[in-house]
Amino acid sequence: MQPAAEPDNISDTFGGALAKEGSEDRRDEPQVTAASSVADELLALIMGQLAPGASLPSEAELAERYDVSRLTVREAVKMLAGRGLLELARGRRAVVKEPDGSAFGDFLSSIIQYDPKGLYDLVEVRLALEIQSVTLAARRASRAGLAAIEGTIEAMRRAAEEMKAGQDPAGAETRFHNADVGFHEALALASGNRILAYLFEAMASPLQESFYLTRRGHELRGHTPEHTIAAHQTILKFVRQGDSRGAAEAMRTHLEDAERDIRTALGSRTVGPGNRS
Repeated sequence: MQPAAEPDNISDTFGGALAKEGSEDRRDEPQVTAASSVADELLALIMGQLAPGASLPSEAELAERYDVSRLTVREAVKMLAGRGLLELARGRRAVVKEPDGSAFGDFLSSIIQYDPKGLYDLVEVRLALEIQSVTLAARRASRAGLAAIEGTIEAMRRAAEEMKAGQDPAGAETRFHNADVGFHEALALASGNRILAYLFEAMASPLQESFYLTRRGHELRGHTPEHTIAAHQTILKFVRQGDSRGAAEAMRTHLEDAERDIRTALGSRTVGPGNRS
């Protein structure tokens, strides 16, 4: 038997290995492309025909509909689940989830946690969104919407009194910031714009984290929680009067003040939201 021919040089050896590896990579590519394509089809199905809580068709039905393997369907479903659109559970079909904006909120939280500039970016985004939100609220707010806004201010007052009395200071501060976030969410809901309401729901956690730092700067500038409450009350006054221009200006003043608080806190080397002492 003739011995196997040796490769002419080392490049033949590696060339053959690379060619084999490249062939294997290319063999994987159609599967990824097919799964992405099916994910796009399923996204259109979810957005156009399926309400939250509805179940997807079975893997077998989807595989037949899109002329792919069940494995491809499974990968496509996992892609959408990873984007927060589907809920998966063993032994049952995938279920369409109610959008909650958690991925967007996590993204914002990571930015403001690791990059001080992210706090200023958040204020700029808030200026754009909240001025529009309060302008629409002044035009559209119902009695129930106004009551909800007022309720958040009352919750801020109670928490401020607890902080002043030294009753559970850390817990009282958390309640104060929760109510503050609730104020901005209530305005977005009162605007009647579902997308604005969704965005503020998604921003709730990063907003609360930023408020801890804002309050540090607020204190360093000689202000108290009562000043924050007064600013909120002024905004509500204009919304209640249906004065969209006045409400927008009051919101702009409030957010520009918040930016000054952040600059003061960072300039004094105050640690961010993670340090709440």
